[in-house]
Amino acid sequence: MIPRFQRVAFWAMLVVAVIMAIVLIRMRERAHDRLITAANSLPLSAPSSAPVEKITLLVANDLDGSLIPVERSFPMPKDPNARARVLMQKLLEEYAAPKSTHPIANASGVDEVFLMPVSQQKDGQGLMAVVNLNSAFVQAQPSGIEPETLTVLSMIATLHADLPQITEVRFLVDGQQKDTLAGHADLTRVYLASDTETAVRE
Repeated sequence: MIPRFQRVAFWAMLVVAVIMAIVLIRMRERAHDRLITAANSLPLSAPSSAPVEKITLLVANDLDGSLIPVERSFPMPKDPNARARVLMQKLLEEYAAPKSTHPIANASGVDEVFLMPVSQQKDGQGLMAVVNLNSAFVQAQPSGIEPETLTVLSMIATLHADLPQITEVRFLVDGQQKDTLAGHADLTRVYLASDTETAVRE
């Protein structure tokens, strides 16, 4: 027969374990809410006080499978992370515009772009861009190996054109690794900026 004090100790530990589990779950929810709030508080575009600059977008053309350099002038932030995000936003606005050469009906498909050093780079100057797409953009992306590949390559080429120190790019969807963009383009790999060279129209 189990002594009374052991039964009391068991139930006390069980109650403490349940309370700790509830507290941990709540703390995780609060941390998640803070991350979402921080991401949403970041500006989607450059502040109006930022200087207007000429930038080059590498826009996909479905007619011949090429990337066309298109010059635009916008206020651009100096911070590289914010700059990369604005570049992606402006590129997707081109795709959502009427008569787009690569139509995608979602102009706000990039939640964030993170830049980090590439450790294998000999000069230590290379950066990897981690582009976090949202699921709404993925759903709007036309499925097929060519349109998906052009979307990916145009993002990489646009980032590298304005920020040459970006030599590698990875893609996430809603903060998670996804196998493909819309069934074809591989999102599990690291793309190199050099992968876009053959697609760029001179």
